[in-house]
Amino acid sequence: MSSPIISVAMSVFNGERFLAEAIESVLAQTLGDFELLILDDGSRDSTPGIISDYAKRDSRIRPIIRENRGLIASLNQLVYESRAPLVARMDADDVCLPQRFARQAAFLDAHPDHGVLGTWCEDIDENGRPWPVASAHRHPVDHESFLAAIPLDRPLLCHPSVMFRRELVLAVGGYHSAFKHCEDLDLWLRLASRTRLSSLPEQLIKYRHYSDQVSSRHATQQQIGAAVARIAYGERLAGRSDPTADLDSLPPLDELDALFGREGISRAVRAEVAPGVLYSQSGLRGDGFDLILRYLRDGGAHDGMWRTVLRLMRIGEMGRALRLASTLATARVPG
Repeated sequence: MSSPIISVAMSVFNGERFLAEAIESVLAQTLGDFELLILDDGSRDSTPGIISDYAKRDSRIRPIIRENRGLIASLNQLVYESRAPLVARMDADDVCLPQRFARQAAFLDAHPDHGVLGTWCEDIDENGRPWPVASAHRHPVDHESFLAAIPLDRPLLCHPSVMFRRELVLAVGGYHSAFKHCEDLDLWLRLASRTRLSSLPEQLIKYRHYSDQVSSRHATQQQIGAAVARIAYGERLAGRSDPTADLDSLPPLDELDALFGREGISRAVRAEVAPGVLYSQSGLRGDGFDLILRYLRDGGAHDGMWRTVLRLMRIGEMGRALRLASTLATARVPG
């Protein structure tokens, strides 16, 4: 059997709600020379049955059904088992436009210096309706803009829209398990010194937003990991060793100074993450709340904090609202 041009890597966990639509959008691509690897990561719903039914209908689908090991292990397995030189990421709750693979494969064929290529996205809600996006920044359309966006904490690539060269990703060790929920950002930053990364200025994927998706449930952990990934990127850029390279998981925030060998890292991460937690219900109800308190006790800015007290009251977190108000009343005001 000859190798296809593209291997599509899709990991699924309890994805029955949107899975069929995602698969149909892949099968409808105008460039049909692909294999679709769908890995069921120990789902407890009807996901395995949906995958099996589609695999019977289309020989391009390669199902992998196994116990739960987590997204990062699944992504690495998918990349390793891919037979094509190009790997297209796809999530089980998103939708590809028909010309996506053709556009990306043509660009990568014409630009061998590019190893990773995303696309712009059309943001939709759980019912397929337009989803308002707060950020006005589009994903960078050339490598220079990609590099410039890193220190500004702007969007770099839409992960489920990405197509990359398989051997290049394998050469840097794939996705690193330490960066749970932001494994894609860490990978792009590690690849930034080895290849060119950018996005096509076309909306070739519909990216779905809904309350139960991973990025909503783990917002604080994701933001902490992203901040550490950018610090590790800076270490490599400065010619220093990256202490996160061989970690299976990131240490607690208070241990980051020791990890990087200098003071101020933990405090800098809190300062970067705290403003984002203020607008995340899952963050305010979870570990993000204690991060905010520590940030304030360290002399962090009070901007928006009293509004957060009211926000906590509105979502029924009266105890936390009182704790935040007490901390604001006693913490020193910066400046």
